[in-house]
Amino acid sequence: MATEVTDVPERRRYEVTTDGEVAGFAEYILTDELITFTHTEIDPAYEGRGLGSILVRAALDDVRTRELAVLPLCPFVKEWIGRHREYADLVYR
Repeated sequence: MATEVTDVPERRRYEVTTDGEVAGFAEYILTDELITFTHTEIDPAYEGRGLGSILVRAALDDVRTRELAVLPLCPFVKEWIGRHREYADLVYR
């Protein structure tokens, strides 16, 4: 299973693909200093494979390199950051 996470700015979301098929996405609103994650979804056919975690980790790693703050309005992203405290410094205060 080849998995890849890509920022797709024209759709305002990060997408996770598996073997070339879009398996899920994390939608966002972007400003110059802040990225607000609004909704994350994994296709039911791909649930239970950890793709949500792969997606969020890769998106947040990208956000860190871009030196943006994160506003996690999406419950999944918010809970994921809560379980992975090494990403808490990204959260907008």
